[in-house]
Amino acid sequence: MRGIETEIAIIGAGSAGLCAAAEAAKAGAKVLVIDENSRPGGQLYKQIHKFFGSSAHQAGVRGYEIGRRLLEHVQKTGAEVMLDSLAYGLFPKEGIGLIHEGRHCLVKAKKTIIAAGAKENYLAFPGSTLPGVMGAGAAQTMININRVLPGKKVLMLGSGNVGLIVSYQLLQAGAEVTALVEAAPKIGGYGVHAGKLRRAGVPILVGHTIRQILGENEVRGVEIVALDEKWQPIWGTEQTLECDTVCLAAGLNPMTELVWMAGCAFDYIPAFGGHVPLHDENMETTVAGIYVAGDVTGVEEASSAMEEGRLAGIAAAEALGYLRKEDAEKKKSAVRESLSVLRSGYFGERRRISKEKQLADMAEYRKKREVCG
Repeated sequence: MRGIETEIAIIGAGSAGLCAAAEAAKAGAKVLVIDENSRPGGQLYKQIHKFFGSSAHQAGVRGYEIGRRLLEHVQKTGAEVMLDSLAYGLFPKEGIGLIHEGRHCLVKAKKTIIAAGAKENYLAFPGSTLPGVMGAGAAQTMININRVLPGKKVLMLGSGNVGLIVSYQLLQAGAEVTALVEAAPKIGGYGVHAGKLRRAGVPILVGHTIRQILGENEVRGVEIVALDEKWQPIWGTEQTLECDTVCLAAGLNPMTELVWMAGCAFDYIPAFGGHVPLHDENMETTVAGIYVAGDVTGVEEASSAMEEGRLAGIAAAEALGYLRKEDAEKKKSAVRESLSVLRSGYFGERRRISKEKQLADMAEYRKKREVCG
């Protein structure tokens, strides 16, 4: 088995991982970024829409352009990026188990940053296993990366930002969006995205869900039904919509498998997509030397993932002695202030409270460990 040694290993070359790599390598640490895909950038490379927010958080810049800039910055710092490499295990004493170019590798690192991102949720109902039923993210990959149209007539389930944005991008790619169906009584994403769909003539049916998908060997249509205030079907309201593809935008949940394997403590926070690893103000978990950043800590926006990556990279470099305490603290304070700005306002309030809960639970965990010795 081939062995690789580095000072900081980063699992995930998305927005959080690349930002962590840039900060740590810039400080002087030897950094290795590991990603299972054939190109770095994570979700950024399939995001053709412009980001919102302030200029400090890339407002007005398209996702793929942000990804290109991040990659260029990382390359200038000298960090190594190892692609087509699947991390299948994280063993604190042995290292990180990889499959690279069909061969097993073992990476030993002094510090590890896990920035594995999140995966799509799936919903089960009659017909949900038919060809033509897929996650909204999968459809986005097909049209924006592979330049393949997943279907001619698409029905989208879920009105969060992913459902709204991907629906509009499907229209741009030449598909017809039959309807966007949302079980909640109102849309879950930004009104500006929903407005673009409505102006394009796409019906947005809130308070509805899919009862079944019609077809034998392929999707032929969808039967939807209205829901009451208790989220129960209102029988007699069923209607059939014609489509050949169904996209599911039912939320995301953190890809925490490697964090579990490392033995880190977790908490359950629904607002962040489920079980998330406890971490301190430096993004370090309950296992010393293992840090987390981005959606693996709880699903947020790409801008927050980038800031968390920077924070983890700075903290890991400081722990290795590459940054003086006062210099590191100055950098970390600036990042924390930026995160606070991102989590302010109506849409960020729940995430800010959830992050505060993570930090509080981490503090409580440490107190219990001190008492138990």
